[in-house]
Amino acid sequence: MDFVKMTIQALREGLEKKEFSAMELCDFYLKQIQKKDKDINAFLQIDADGAKEQAKVIDEKISKGEKLKSLVGIPCAIKDAILVKNLNCTSGSKILENYKAVENATCVNKLKAEGVVILGKTNMDEFAMGSSTERSAFKITKNPYDLTKVPGGSSGGSAAAVAGDEAVFSLGSDTGGSIRQPASFCGVVGLKPTYGAVSRYGLIAFGSSLDQIGPLAKNVEDCEEVFKAITGKDDKDATSVPSDKFKVQSSKFKVEGLRIGIPREFFGEGLDKEVKKIVESVIKKIEKQGAKIIDISLPTMPFALACYYIIATSEASANLARFDGVRYGKSSKAKNLFSDYTQTRGEGFGEEVKRRIMLGTFALSSGYYDAYYLKAQKVRAKIKQDFENAFTKVDFIFTPVSPFPAFDIGVKMDDPLQMYLADIYTVPINLAGVPALSMPAGRINDLPVGLQIIGKHFSDFDILQLAKIIEKF
Repeated sequence: MDFVKMTIQALREGLEKKEFSAMELCDFYLKQIQKKDKDINAFLQIDADGAKEQAKVIDEKISKGEKLKSLVGIPCAIKDAILVKNLNCTSGSKILENYKAVENATCVNKLKAEGVVILGKTNMDEFAMGSSTERSAFKITKNPYDLTKVPGGSSGGSAAAVAGDEAVFSLGSDTGGSIRQPASFCGVVGLKPTYGAVSRYGLIAFGSSLDQIGPLAKNVEDCEEVFKAITGKDDKDATSVPSDKFKVQSSKFKVEGLRIGIPREFFGEGLDKEVKKIVESVIKKIEKQGAKIIDISLPTMPFALACYYIIATSEASANLARFDGVRYGKSSKAKNLFSDYTQTRGEGFGEEVKRRIMLGTFALSSGYYDAYYLKAQKVRAKIKQDFENAFTKVDFIFTPVSPFPAFDIGVKMDDPLQMYLADIYTVPINLAGVPALSMPAGRINDLPVGLQIIGKHFSDFDILQLAKIIEKF
């Protein structure tokens, strides 16, 4: 059977009807990884034995006639910043190279309760700090559409695994665009949920007020299935929100009469002409379906990138202080405690991580806190207010995901500022805490281009309903 073309629902129905077994499905994807991943490098760790054991248990349940959950038997991949018990969790860093997770992240427990088959852990930029998955300490992941291009980052391994038909879906994390940008570059669907929709317990933190776990999948329906499974309140994460905040729209959801906001700040200088043309073509199609297109302004957007890199690096400098070689991870075992700290962190952290720790420590230091961090928080409040004001006039906002399609491997590595600009259209969403989805909109020279759909707080299912309609255009 052609498993790669089947949706999660079709796979589940096939398992229920015993057209194939969970073991056959698992073996198919393990063979796909064996065949393809030597070129793509999406995975850091493949848990073939564990995956087969999970598939065997599912087949036993099916043979007993037990009621199956929506994701039962579905082979998936997990970003290597998310804990999966007894598997390595490196967060793409040498400092955690040999760290084995002692428990599951909450979202992984939820997936396991559904009966998914976890194939392994995917590559990422070290501690999620990057936009190309070139900053991994272990390998460079390549774009399945063109192996000379990057897959985006930091969840590049998760996006490439799905795009390369090595997993049905994957989990990633998004601090400033790390689900949506690789989804755009790899031609898959990626959802950055409302902040708090998915528990962050068991996610190795980068920027705690910005991080959010979300799904990447081949189509919107699959993305929705996974999101339903992982959302909800968790006592281990005080920022998590109950599932009933996220109301599922009825099947009567219609485009006619919807107000779609087009922010002029996202369509100006720096946007590739071909990307602009593709996004505008989707806007024209939805207008023909009866939606009202409204020009809007988000005046603080030009300050979002600078604001983000002060807040994110400040939170990173605090979060990464725990990696000291004392409790877990790499230790240099120097002659005294201070030398042990400095050598362990000096050897264990990569260039980009060191850069961001230093930037964040500077922004939080005495004499500079008010000038940088406090001011950035005030700008963040203004950015959030901009979105709230916009959503009094419109129902959704459409923008590009990235100013350009996937770029060549190595081309931006020597210029951090150019790399940071890859996130210019995605970081405002994390600062505001609102949900946004990236979905394929077209291609430039066979490289995918994504459309970003932004909604108000807790409108995640509304976004998914609209995306399903656009997918059919």
